Amino acid sequence: MLDEATESKSARRGGLQTSAKSFRRTAPNGRTNPRASLVTPPSAHPLVFWHRDLPPLGAEPVSEYTVEATSARVPHTLEYQDELWHVSYDDLMAQAGKRLEQEIARLGGDYAHVLDEHVESKYSGASSESWLAGRFRYMLYRKPAPK
Repeated sequence: MLDEATESKSARRGGLQTSAKSFRRTAPNGRTNPRASLVTPPSAHPLVFWHRDLPPLGAEPVSEYTVEATSARVPHTLEYQDELWHVSYDDLMAQAGKRLEQEIARLGGDYAHVLDEHVESKYSGASSESWLAGRFRYMLYRKPAPK
């Protein structure tokens, strides 16, 4: 067990005390790094194909559509501006992927190929928060009909 000098009050009561601070990752400059990738890893059979990734060769184009998504709001601060932008961008891409999958199901398609994206930052002075808003133009595809 822990020696008396390093033992905390909760450890003396029977439980170990853990602090969230001890589990934070730090950047090389010693600051905490809030960036965490929220984008899910690609699956074996993706539904959404981004820009240069192409849907299966036999997929039949249906029509072109647009979907919009927003990231979660983050505090508008100058201190961690780059890191917070990356967190917001990762969240925006995750939200866009979810929205695209919902639209594929709603429109009766099988795949979506994102052709164009437009991302802009938004700011609310009342709450001092920032977020990203994105508009994604995509082509909906269906699997070829069996012969």
